[in-house]
Amino acid sequence: MQGIPQPSREEVLKLPRVHISTHPVMAHKMTLLRNKNTPPPQFYQLVKEIGALLAYESTETLSLESSTIETPLQSTTGYRLAGGIGVTPILRAGLGLAEGFRQVIPDVQVWHLGLRRDEETLQAMEYYNRLPHQVDLQVVYAVDPMLATGGSAIDAINILKRRGIPRLSYLGIIAAPYGLMRLAQAHPDIDIYVAELDEALNDNGYIIPGLGDAGDRQFGTF
Repeated sequence: MQGIPQPSREEVLKLPRVHISTHPVMAHKMTLLRNKNTPPPQFYQLVKEIGALLAYESTETLSLESSTIETPLQSTTGYRLAGGIGVTPILRAGLGLAEGFRQVIPDVQVWHLGLRRDEETLQAMEYYNRLPHQVDLQVVYAVDPMLATGGSAIDAINILKRRGIPRLSYLGIIAAPYGLMRLAQAHPDIDIYVAELDEALNDNGYIIPGLGDAGDRQFGTF
């Protein structure tokens, strides 16, 4: 990233359809997550908990349909989600976030997409794709903890768009202004939800202050 201009936090905060969590519980859990002394089992649990919190925030505008039910006392009208929900974790780091999402909506469909970053070019490379052939959902969320250069997120959304999904969103834990700007410019029609917005990318393309490698820290593969 040396010599590549990066936007400031203030610039990207003005972008439409970008949602940065301001919840105090999120800030508390993020502090634990960033701590280098947090062991992998606790780190993975925190990723799932943050995924559940982000699921609540990102599903606020979903469509509902009315449904008549029987309580122990009488009939009443309630509401159900109008159409299914899909979650696509970008392997492997996105798995913990997807599990957190499933704690909120247990019947969510989970699709898997494998993208890895070429450490020399910093570009995303697809190595696994397990998406359904037919789609009948109201929204699909692409989930990945770190939005650094934005390459993996942009490619994931490109792949999902080819499936004709009516509504797409991106959900992550930490974003760098550079990656957030690239994703918003490449896909201005999606909503982007992240727990925290960091300062910048270093010369190697890693988010600072960041939290290290989210995949290695979840699964203990240091």
